[in-house]
Amino acid sequence: MKMTDSIHRLRACAVNDTLFPATTLPAALKRLGFVQADPIKSPATAQDLILRQRVKNYHAGDLERRYASLDIEEDYLYAYGFMPRDNWRLLHPRDTHDLSLLEKKVLKVLRAHPEMHPRDLEEHFGAERVVNAWGGYSKATTHVLDALHHRGLLRICKREKGIRVYRAAEAIVQTMSEAERSRALVLILANIFAPVMEKNLRKLRFSRPDSCNTRAIITELLEEGLLEREEVDGIAYLRPASLKKTETAPPVVRFLAPFDPLVWDRERFEKLWGWEYRFEAYTPVAKRICGYYALPLLWGDDIIGWVNASKGEVDSRGQRKLDLEIGYVGKKPSGAAYKAALAEEVERFNSFLQTGKA
Repeated sequence: MKMTDSIHRLRACAVNDTLFPATTLPAALKRLGFVQADPIKSPATAQDLILRQRVKNYHAGDLERRYASLDIEEDYLYAYGFMPRDNWRLLHPRDTHDLSLLEKKVLKVLRAHPEMHPRDLEEHFGAERVVNAWGGYSKATTHVLDALHHRGLLRICKREKGIRVYRAAEAIVQTMSEAERSRALVLILANIFAPVMEKNLRKLRFSRPDSCNTRAIITELLEEGLLEREEVDGIAYLRPASLKKTETAPPVVRFLAPFDPLVWDRERFEKLWGWEYRFEAYTPVAKRICGYYALPLLWGDDIIGWVNASKGEVDSRGQRKLDLEIGYVGKKPSGAAYKAALAEEVERFNSFLQTGKA
């Protein structure tokens, strides 16, 4: 697929809009607006893989280790993840009426304790199981905790080995109207996915007030100059007007998370990079093309393939090295620049995983 100059420029904007210069963890979370969570560690969680590209000296697990000291919350935006508390408040209030008897009992127990691990609830309610959203089974108390958390009645106060520890939430006092919250949420999403395909932003399913009309809000924001529209190859793309316009991306290699904002919209991915990237963790082995947890491979403004990474065996010196399998959509780039940039990313990735520590 031949790429036009306009597509190359759009790709550079996409790269630079989201892969801003590395900063502190709080600053990166604020700039991103939202970080998608995923529990699979192959070789690290999605949230860690996303943050390592944007936080100086970030190591796998830093978000969990520092969670309690960060001004963030967990909730569902367009997916489940982490967000600054100011953004989280835009999602509430949600309906807190008609709680079930079990939900009322669980909430009463949580309000009597400063915090609670899900396993501790079993002492009060046992380990009854229910069918979860994936068709598998979850403990009934875990299901209730999720429901109360979604309604804003509980919050996550910390994580222990990836497990959410809960605390009763204070009442949320909302000072913004539904219209104001809706506008703010649409701008946050436009910032996360910039430049975002207009038609995909219009139909994106996300947590929003009942009165939110995404199409009308986009029109308003365009008229007010808060959003800008550009049409490339017959497709309209939107960007917040506050973002700088760029023509080129730095010659850097990056191993991206499968849920990184740069690659999250698979339709935009195919339009900008000319091939279909698939997340194949739940694909039967025989049907996989890239691999179980293939990380998109970015070189400059081009996503040229994918990487499967795992922690290798410990050598005779007690050191553990990273095992990499790299696949390319086309030919492997030649020349010293790519080779050096790839080596630098491997070194950064090793540091992030601390693979030298067996």
